[in-house]
Amino acid sequence: MQPSYEEKKEKFSMIRKKPHHVPPHLHNAIELVYVTKGEVELGIGYELYHMEKGDFAIVFPDLIHHYQVFSKGKNEVYQFYASLELSGPFMALLQKKCPENPVIASADLHREVKNALSCLIKDQKVSEVVGQAYLQIILYRCRETFRFIEKSSVGSNDLIYAAMTYLLSHFQEELTLGKVASALGTNKFALSKFFSGIFHTNFNQYLNEIRLNYATSLLENTDRRITDIYLEAGFESQRTFNRVFRQKYGRTPSEYRKTWWEK
Repeated sequence: MQPSYEEKKEKFSMIRKKPHHVPPHLHNAIELVYVTKGEVELGIGYELYHMEKGDFAIVFPDLIHHYQVFSKGKNEVYQFYASLELSGPFMALLQKKCPENPVIASADLHREVKNALSCLIKDQKVSEVVGQAYLQIILYRCRETFRFIEKSSVGSNDLIYAAMTYLLSHFQEELTLGKVASALGTNKFALSKFFSGIFHTNFNQYLNEIRLNYATSLLENTDRRITDIYLEAGFESQRTFNRVFRQKYGRTPSEYRKTWWEK
């Protein structure tokens, strides 16, 4: 869901949405993904996992992940976000390890997990206590299916991973190419060459893309004021935000929100 680094404020929340391309992002919450229609691709680190109707996945906290949608049919997913503190006895596992393959096919999904997901979807607004109970049932049953690896082995320690992690964690701050280069222990000329060679864009364009996707997610999923959204996303002015937004979507943020909510 959220294309950025996020400090989740609610301890348990649920979103039903039409999946679309979401660039690499990370957050400190446990993310549960349940496909109810169509298909979606879940990427974690450098691996891409295909998910179809009925498939389920758990994205452990602080792992870079992304979504892609190739299917042109009707696609729908439910995403649940839970604070790490709700995991109880599973906290150490979630902090240090992660599944080698985070996806469990529908046919292999334990009946108690299916029941928990069904109850959560039916209730729609779930209290923290109820969410915690279902979460621990899900984690308990999925632990039996997963093969775990060290979380530190996912991704890479090279400049690509370091730069992405830093920007996703600090995009809401005032950033310059020189400041980021210094934080990564390199020089701005090398970092600039890295962005043009790997991402085929420049530093500012890549940073704006992260900020823009964060803002777009807020437009889609909240009723917050646009002024609050662009400031929280890290844009220096509404003029810059509107210009970058229109370049990508061909409409203003308010027009985009109206069209999205009418779907």
